[in-house]
Amino acid sequence: MNEPLDVAKLQRRLAEFAAARNWQPYHTPKNLVAALSVEASELVEIFQWLTPEESARVMDDPASSARVTDEVADVLAYLLQLCEVLGIDPLAALDAKIDRNERRFPAP
Repeated sequence: MNEPLDVAKLQRRLAEFAAARNWQPYHTPKNLVAALSVEASELVEIFQWLTPEESARVMDDPASSARVTDEVADVLAYLLQLCEVLGIDPLAALDAKIDRNERRFPAP
């Protein structure tokens, strides 16, 4: 039985994967940000020419659903690796950002 997933566990798995392949020298903040941008662009490419209605149904098609899911995973993997390298707790960062946005943009 698999243990529940959490951010720290996923970050450890990504670090172990990179270490086993000797990729750590390449996982600099600059390289990780560039890779994150590329993967985000690949996600954008899937939606680029879809109508709003088509984009809302993108997960209905198994082929496009698989592509979207893979690209989301790639984006998240690079973001988690970047956070690990920079010492950022991504959940704490998001929580603090939501707090700031609630103050900046109060609900009517």
